[in-house]
Amino acid sequence: MSIWIKNPLATHTGTPDDAGGGLVVDPTTGTVLELVPSGGAPTIEPQQVVDASEHVVVPGLINTHHHFYQTLTRAWGPVADVPLFPWLVNLYPVWARLHPRALELATTVAMAELLRSGCTTAADHHYIFPGGLEDAVDIQAEVTRRLGMRAMLTRGSMTLGERDGGLPPQSVVEDPDTILADSQRLIDTHHERGDGAQVQIALAPCSPFSVTTSIMRDSADLAERNDVRLHTHLAETDDEQDFCLERFGMRTVDYLESVGWLTDRTWLAHGIHFDDDEIARLGSAGTAVAHCPSSNMRLASGVCRGVELEDAGAPLGVGVDGSASNDGSNMISEVRQAMYLQRLYYGADRVTVRRALDWATQGSARALGRTDIGVLAPGKQADLAMFRQDDLQFSGSHDPLSALLLCGTERADRVMVGGQWRVEGGQVVGLDVPALVAEHSAAARALVAG
Repeated sequence: MSIWIKNPLATHTGTPDDAGGGLVVDPTTGTVLELVPSGGAPTIEPQQVVDASEHVVVPGLINTHHHFYQTLTRAWGPVADVPLFPWLVNLYPVWARLHPRALELATTVAMAELLRSGCTTAADHHYIFPGGLEDAVDIQAEVTRRLGMRAMLTRGSMTLGERDGGLPPQSVVEDPDTILADSQRLIDTHHERGDGAQVQIALAPCSPFSVTTSIMRDSADLAERNDVRLHTHLAETDDEQDFCLERFGMRTVDYLESVGWLTDRTWLAHGIHFDDDEIARLGSAGTAVAHCPSSNMRLASGVCRGVELEDAGAPLGVGVDGSASNDGSNMISEVRQAMYLQRLYYGADRVTVRRALDWATQGSARALGRTDIGVLAPGKQADLAMFRQDDLQFSGSHDPLSALLLCGTERADRVMVGGQWRVEGGQVVGLDVPALVAEHSAAARALVAG
């Protein structure tokens, strides 16, 4: 049953092709069948027509960095006004109390919030595995399939505790053999390949200050053998740069190369404190960066040199980061934030509305190694978001596509993933939000209370 999303108010397909008349999707295959030019009609008779005359239609937004579990520690008073390292030191003991039901609730809240903001694919970096939570990534995979999103779920890890000069407490440090065995299990169990994949697995040692060089090298070897991607935090703060110089005798990009990670298999969270030579090396290697503007401002970490990274050849995506350092999971708001923060450094003419949207769609897709999502084109996945502009904040606006970011859009009206509606009327299909909020809030209070 083909669906014609007809005559949208505006479209941004990520391609040069005219789609003023909308697009036709096939829910059976989950793909886009054709783009309809302005004033035109589909070449085949659609079985269903959706009037999009009051909607801006864009590819589904792709979130390249998140920590779903952190929705349980949003706006926690003791860390409201501190930078990254003390923020982490205070939160590690709280997160060490995480349990399966709390993680399931946290993941559901994060993904539902993302869906409602027009996001169809999300990468999550999970690196907390206290006793009893060995199946954390399995829980996330189940929630992903239940909500009908796509996800790149990463098997994170921490192996360098306080006792050995790292930042995390010993209670959240794991044995390397356990990490590698579980990584292989998760790849074998959940990783889907090819176009239309819903759940994929990547390997993600947490950061230079929380893992050993051996787990970085072993993870790179395992990722290459299994052809999966690599992810880590890098160059987020000056403190991290100083840590690498003191412990490893090298800057972050040199460290990355020394452990076999300076490749196009890798995407990095934050990537703020790079010099000119390092930007050129990252670009030459095709190593991607997830720009997380709200988190970087919240923790006063600095500003990613996003335009220069992209111009050098490094794929640039957008990430909301964890909901304890943002403190939300709103992807369309994050795109606006990315555009404005980058404009401060590079000017409005270099950071256009369309370029910012491309970062959060095809740029993010490249960061995750995907070629089937991030644009609306025949044969690509039918992942899209539809935004209305009939509220007060849009009154008086003239260009619908520009208004999508400039007027501060917060919620999608409709979201489709693989040809299936996952959000209708601004609500996640089949999800009891009040009940979810009540249980999730109770779990959050219990977690911080200890």
